[in-house]
Amino acid sequence: MEGTSQKLKKPLMKMSTHEAIWGYVFLSPWILGMIFFIGGPIIASLILAFCRWDLITPPEFIGLDNFIKIVGDPKFWKSLYNTFYYTIFAVPIGIVGSIIVALLMNQKWKSVRLLRTIYYLPSVTAGVASAIIWMWLFNPDFGLINYFMGKIGIKGPLWLASEEWSKPALIIMSLWGVGGNMIIYLAGLQGISRQLYEAAEIDGASIWEKFWNITLPMLSPVIFFNLIMSIVWSFQIFTQVYVMTQGQGGPADSTLVLVLYIYQKAFKFHQMGYASALAWVLFVIILIATLIQFRFSKWVYYEGELKK
Repeated sequence: MEGTSQKLKKPLMKMSTHEAIWGYVFLSPWILGMIFFIGGPIIASLILAFCRWDLITPPEFIGLDNFIKIVGDPKFWKSLYNTFYYTIFAVPIGIVGSIIVALLMNQKWKSVRLLRTIYYLPSVTAGVASAIIWMWLFNPDFGLINYFMGKIGIKGPLWLASEEWSKPALIIMSLWGVGGNMIIYLAGLQGISRQLYEAAEIDGASIWEKFWNITLPMLSPVIFFNLIMSIVWSFQIFTQVYVMTQGQGGPADSTLVLVLYIYQKAFKFHQMGYASALAWVLFVIILIATLIQFRFSKWVYYEGELKK
């Protein structure tokens, strides 16, 4: 019997090794792309962060000068403030809006599939196209938003031409893409057992009590995932701001977000070393924000915990 089992193990080991080899073969394009197109630039940017480089002359090592310069750079602090402003308002509004839309799209309506598609389509629209559409909507002279506000007797603001309303305009525009997160929330909602709601109904729970005690706890892992991804994305907002302000971040730097400032330093002013240092500062900020979320993630409940 032992000899037979050993004979069976050898073909199985050969088969698993053969499958592993082919697995790595199929993964090789991604692995090579990761090494050369992502890993390489990451290492290069880390080295350049300690250098002065204008893209023409050879890089010159200057130590921590770029990072010291960042501390005294008023435009850096302005761009960081604008980025935090956008994140603090856009992320919660986007999460709440996505959950509300997902709850509505989880109902058994006749045309619910069509509505789901309509809500999801904007999230796959090219960022440049979306920005151009919203530039037209926010136009203070002939934009549709101010036009309809005028119809009800309200004078519309200048939106992107105003320091006061430029950042709120970007936050309003961020709601355009709630369909992407809506799909994830919808999948989470449909994964909640119907038996939990039936048990709550037997106990006489109201709609609000079912939402607060069943839906939110069971949906919390999905909310946590979307929260992390939304914050990471919000810190990296670039395309919309670049297109809508012609790469200037105006008016008066009111929409100058951190990634746009990095772009300006790198490709407009040819300060690639300083831009690399800014990029690593942004990385550290996003890393700290993510670690803080994991540290205070006790509000996230999983099905196994709920059963206990």
